[in-house]
Amino acid sequence: MNDRDGRKLANRRSRRSVLAAGAGLAGLVGTAGCLGDTERVRVLSAGSLAVVLEERIGPAFEAETSFAYQGEYHGTNAVMRLVESGTKRPDVIVSADAGLLRDRLYPDHADWDVEFAANEVGIAYDPGTELGARLEAGDPWYAVFDDAGPDEIAISDPDLDPLGYRAVLLFELAEREHDLEGFRDAMLERASREPDEPQLLAGVESGNRACAVAYRNMAVDRDLPFLELSDAYNFGNPEYAPQYAEVSYTTDEGDTVVGSPTVYNATVRPDADAAAGGREFVSFLLEQVPAFEAHGLRVDDSLPRVHGDAPKVVAP
Repeated sequence: MNDRDGRKLANRRSRRSVLAAGAGLAGLVGTAGCLGDTERVRVLSAGSLAVVLEERIGPAFEAETSFAYQGEYHGTNAVMRLVESGTKRPDVIVSADAGLLRDRLYPDHADWDVEFAANEVGIAYDPGTELGARLEAGDPWYAVFDDAGPDEIAISDPDLDPLGYRAVLLFELAEREHDLEGFRDAMLERASREPDEPQLLAGVESGNRACAVAYRNMAVDRDLPFLELSDAYNFGNPEYAPQYAEVSYTTDEGDTVVGSPTVYNATVRPDADAAAGGREFVSFLLEQVPAFEAHGLRVDDSLPRVHGDAPKVVAP
């Protein structure tokens, strides 16, 4: 699949109840229902899953169990920092990079996890802008990006979020794939870095930015056109895992991350306050294939996959 042939609009759906004006999802603590005396399960999750968790899965979990759902959303690197520092003590942790969770949280804060959904990196854009119109017309995305002015393109902060460092690695892999000398560095100089992942597409949605490197499901959630990219650098095809692993990024804290397919995983902290509820939530999460697919995520036959000695209620 080439970039032009892969171009298509993401399924358009209205997800705006969570994205109401002035209410960003980054750092949002959402409660799907009234807690009352009901035991709550606190979930600290990658921001790219905020909409599906708040709108679909959290409310469904409350309706079908005796637990209340409370979600909070940040870039995954920020999630790991909050857990490692003890600033946050969630029951459930959800990561947008399976390897990152294991590298950062094992063995002190986790001893098992389960992979449950996959995603891919592409470009969300506004066809009413000059750059967006060129993408819509089928111009190669890297040529369009090469002509972009400062702040016309947005990426998530690579020091806070896997989507951010995957954008950096995307630029590097595309540079190799298309023989674009200096492309990675040029893109990092002109792209605007958004520290709050759930707000990454707000500028594109409002017309203040032309495009953003985003996950497919984020474009679906925002009703934005989404340009599919080649499997060679979209981090969506497990068969390309060795190629993705040829590039890496070192965060401002000195942690080096290696390119890998975009797979989400979840775990329950060993000393969680609501450990039983957390395990029940993760088990419930594995059953939500229609919800994930409706929001632009993929759940193929290889999922779910368990890593470590997961409890029986979770292990598929």
